[in-house]
Amino acid sequence: MRLSLLVLCTFWSFFSLALPQVSQGSLQRLENFPSKLVPPRHIDIWLPVGFNPTHKYAVLYMHDGQMLYDANSTWNKQEWRVDETAQALISSGKVRPFIVVGVHNADLNRHAEYFPQQPFLSLPATTQQSLYQLDRQPGQKLFQREVYSDAYLKFLVTELKPYIDSHFPVLTDPANTFVLGSSMGGLISMYAISEYPQVFGGAACLSTHWPGIFPDKDNPVPAAFFRYMQQHLPKTGQHKLYFDYGDQTLDALYPPLQRQADQVMQQLKYPPALWQSRFFPGEDHSEQAWAKRLDLPLQFLLTPKP
Repeated sequence: MRLSLLVLCTFWSFFSLALPQVSQGSLQRLENFPSKLVPPRHIDIWLPVGFNPTHKYAVLYMHDGQMLYDANSTWNKQEWRVDETAQALISSGKVRPFIVVGVHNADLNRHAEYFPQQPFLSLPATTQQSLYQLDRQPGQKLFQREVYSDAYLKFLVTELKPYIDSHFPVLTDPANTFVLGSSMGGLISMYAISEYPQVFGGAACLSTHWPGIFPDKDNPVPAAFFRYMQQHLPKTGQHKLYFDYGDQTLDALYPPLQRQADQVMQQLKYPPALWQSRFFPGEDHSEQAWAKRLDLPLQFLLTPKP
């Protein structure tokens, strides 16, 4: 029997109170990090083994930060295994040294926070209103408030990043600043590199939720995303974009839509060195699935410097 969204979010909120335990490296929490733009939330920062404050590190910003490090602290008992995977790659020299800034999501407001705002506003007003009426389940709205992803990105760029840059020994340029997420987090990662190409040098979008909503027939949302990508993705020849997808559970919706996204990338002439799109047959929409392949986007984004 499926738990209601309200119960799941209650679990999510409860478990996110505890500091996750990591088996590799160390974790620091910024408790209820304040913002003038979005609701406050925890920020969990992973530092690799042998972290040296006299060295400079690349930075990976990850969405859904409460799901990254410790299955014992997540509502579904799954995790991304970020600490284990990142440390193994750093130790083997397959990636340059980096830290991870895990940004907790906004619980019931997650959909409104991660849905790319400019594509949403490009839809007719009547369509926008109809989307706001959608239920995730009976009695539970999909959008708990108006879409505010522009404010979320501004929070990352003008409030959180300056704090990280001034309190941790990190490289601050786009070539060393990346963003990664899955599902709706994949959408907001694509949106982040499009809106702030001067900040983020690469984005990884796993199991990107191209439908934006859950009905999959006569859905105008994917086309709005692809138009936006065509017009706003960085065209400098310096930015990296990684996409992947499975074909089970919610990922079953994605193969035909990812092919359309790939067509946009081809039209924009992204070379293989700057763009990957990977298909994982048999994989579903879960942290366990993303953990299995996390090493691939990390290696793609964080290639060691010569």
